[in-house]
Amino acid sequence: MQDALETGTQAVDRALGDYDYAPTTEEVGRVIAVGEGIAWAEGLGAVGSGELVKLAGRVSALVMDILPDKVGLALLDDATGLSAGDEAVRTERVLDVPVGAGLVGRVVDPLGRPLDGGGPVDAPARWPVERDAPPIMHRAPVERPVETGITVIDALIPVGRGQRELILGDRQTGKTDVALTTILNQQGKDCLCVYCAVGQRSSSVASAVETLRQNGALEYTMVVVAEGGDQPGMIYAAPFAATSMAEYLMHEGRDVLVVYDDLTRHAVAYRQLSLLLRRPPGREAFPGDIFYLHSRLLERATHLRDEHGGGSLTALPVIETEAQNLSAYIPTNLISITDGQIYVNPDLFRKGQLPAVDVGKSVSRVGGRAQHPGYRKVAGDLRLSYSQFQELEAFARFGTRLDESTRKTLEHGRRVREAFKQRRYERLSAPEQVSLLFAVTSGFLDTIPVENLPDVRKRLTQTLEPREDLMEQLTQAGPDDGVWEELQGEMERFFAAEGGDDNP
Repeated sequence: MQDALETGTQAVDRALGDYDYAPTTEEVGRVIAVGEGIAWAEGLGAVGSGELVKLAGRVSALVMDILPDKVGLALLDDATGLSAGDEAVRTERVLDVPVGAGLVGRVVDPLGRPLDGGGPVDAPARWPVERDAPPIMHRAPVERPVETGITVIDALIPVGRGQRELILGDRQTGKTDVALTTILNQQGKDCLCVYCAVGQRSSSVASAVETLRQNGALEYTMVVVAEGGDQPGMIYAAPFAATSMAEYLMHEGRDVLVVYDDLTRHAVAYRQLSLLLRRPPGREAFPGDIFYLHSRLLERATHLRDEHGGGSLTALPVIETEAQNLSAYIPTNLISITDGQIYVNPDLFRKGQLPAVDVGKSVSRVGGRAQHPGYRKVAGDLRLSYSQFQELEAFARFGTRLDESTRKTLEHGRRVREAFKQRRYERLSAPEQVSLLFAVTSGFLDTIPVENLPDVRKRLTQTLEPREDLMEQLTQAGPDDGVWEELQGEMERFFAAEGGDDNP
């Protein structure tokens, strides 16, 4: 018994000898003012920019301004009940989000909290929402395409993996439809997707999520949501949080597509925060660093070299214009930052030309290098000839008498335009697009009445579908490959039968 007591005493003495008393310190200030979406606090002398602060023990806030006597905070949570005099406690960490493959298939807010009722998020790590863009020497050329499934884009305005392609146009013209169709078309293409809803209405977000779910796209897509009724601080953080989630997957060697829908609301939320924090306003009342806000976000999209993982992050930012004004402040900023733009024209939308992509005002400065070789055979001169057709059609409306050559050019252009039409969320594979464009550019559709073209196109696809060997070669075929002669023969047989049906 005595030996046992001695052993216990020795253990206690040894534990006390090893114990190192290290008291933890906590810097606590107090809230001195609360505004609409912002707060001011004092007593946080060592706080850092971008640090997360807890107000009244329950409200998260982001440090935006550090002044000699106070700190400006952007609120991230509902601030009901928050008032001057409440505690402001440093967390000593910057704003970060959970990252990992466990987020795929989930709907979360910009702080990584689940919104889909699916339980806690399974994430192996947390990354800051603000991260440096990859160095230039870590980047590889854009060499592989992002197939959108939309013929007019894949053929004339191609997007490559690692590119930043802007989608812009007036409200309610189909910008989100273009982005969602691109996400839906990534099924089976080894490309993960992130859909970031920035300041959208709840009904719009619910509709987009339901579209993804019904088409099986949530299996490879994560959704980050900051609704229009959320605090402007949450809207500000949403695109950066989504990018960090995507970057983690990119550094794991995956190809990731991120849609920011839309950055107009993001800029407005940042303007609201800046004005409330009494920053000097500039053009259109936006702060002077609004260009830097979006450039540091979109610069994170890239294609990494193999020695750095070989992954890619493709950005599709969406922006809303007013009355087709492409020269407004935010649109011109983003046009200059991105590698091209897809302009959705409201005039085409009203005429029923869907998707309403304006070929003349759209451009891809990188994607042509990543485009499948087969497109160069069938769409090499199509952009120029289609633009000429649109000008000629506008001139022909004056009622001028047209010669036979001009009339044929107009009729051919109308068939090209009809070939570009697609229903909402309809996707065509690359071989289907190439075969359709081959039929158009070779003149096979010139004798088909325009109103019959949708049915003819459908039957042509059904006829070529069993020819898997032929279809697989189309996208990679060079301009002089024998596969084009084989396709020519198939087309001649098909349209001979079509002519026989129309003229018995």
